[in-house]
Amino acid sequence: MLETAKAATATLVVHPRLKTRGYREDGTDERARLEEAQGLAAAISLDVRHAESVTIAKPNPATLLGEGTVERIAGLVKDFEIQLVVVDGHLSPGQQRALEKAWSAKVIDRTGLILEIFGARARTREGQLQVELAHLNYQKSRLVRSWTHLERQRGGFGFLGGPGETQIEIDRRLIGDRIARLKKELETVTRTRGLHREARRRVPYPIVALVGYTNAGKSTLFNTLTDAEVTAKDQLFATLDPTMRSLKLPSGRKAILSDTVGFVSDLPHELVAAFRATLEEVLEADVIVHVRDIAHIESDAQKKDVEQVLNQLGIEIGEEGASKPLIEALNKIDMLDADARGAVSAAAKRDPFEVALSALTGEGTEELLEAIDRELSRHKKALDINVPLEDGETIAWLYRRGEVLSREDGEHGARLTVLLDEADVARMRKRGFDLQRAAE
Repeated sequence: MLETAKAATATLVVHPRLKTRGYREDGTDERARLEEAQGLAAAISLDVRHAESVTIAKPNPATLLGEGTVERIAGLVKDFEIQLVVVDGHLSPGQQRALEKAWSAKVIDRTGLILEIFGARARTREGQLQVELAHLNYQKSRLVRSWTHLERQRGGFGFLGGPGETQIEIDRRLIGDRIARLKKELETVTRTRGLHREARRRVPYPIVALVGYTNAGKSTLFNTLTDAEVTAKDQLFATLDPTMRSLKLPSGRKAILSDTVGFVSDLPHELVAAFRATLEEVLEADVIVHVRDIAHIESDAQKKDVEQVLNQLGIEIGEEGASKPLIEALNKIDMLDADARGAVSAAAKRDPFEVALSALTGEGTEELLEAIDRELSRHKKALDINVPLEDGETIAWLYRRGEVLSREDGEHGARLTVLLDEADVARMRKRGFDLQRAAE
């Protein structure tokens, strides 16, 4: 019933273009932003009947848009029988109310739309709690249709509403109490998640986190690397809750691959804060793989948006590199023409932290696995270890998992100097072996 209602919602999308924002003269980036806004609307099955960019010389404090633009769009709303207008920018509560009055239609801004999408996508309890918390923090000073939508177990959070539904002001004490309860419940869920992470450390595997702009192909790459069946659609925010699978690397070692929510330009700060627990997998990762849609006209701008969010999370990325290993997976090379493809591939070969690939066809994925393996190996330690000669299983495991630098067999067993990463060092110590740092 919810999806049917959303599919019937006649929508108009407006992308405000500030003259000072520095768009390219050919308008390609402006069109890309408008297409993204339409894609966000399509992600929850809205019926987009009209979409356009409007130029703003100076934001109008009352309505953001100029008076003439507001009047013209009012005509379009009437002509197209629009029920919902999406303004692809930030609206204050006052601006939102003024535009709703001027257009006689429901109005939401970019933050509201993204929250609505996240509300429809969240499947785990943690995801649902985080979305609801973000929604409440955003909605404190805004009008919504009623309090009852907060009790729904799934779907969006009621920004859209239906014809004839009355909007009321939420009681601030009630919303404050709900926020407090949500935070308490979220703390419990987050604590449980932390215990799971501790359990992984006791049987330690390195974590590799996929990050990237929404629709860059993370889930498709995740499926290709792990033979999983994670939802992979040509749709913004197809993945919300983090998914984890075992990943086998060329060296034979195993890692945990984590697929995370896609980032987007102007990501609402409410969501960065509320989804910090979900994105903790990125903070815990041993290697980050930044999946980029290299065929997208805004690929460079999307890269900056992702790096900005990573910086907000405490992962420093700048001219000097990242605070932890980061590999760029230049995805969708299958969508480039021969010249562009050759140029991207050649540039990637010169940079050890870049890999050109197609998650769809599988081309370049072996090189990506080798790059991940290489980065994990950078943190290996040279250690001396004595193993009884009759323990052939452990000796074979050390040859398979590490890099044996030297070996001396004697009456007390085999003395090996081996390069091992932190995870395998922890495994050996758990099995009772005494490991000493090798002499330089």
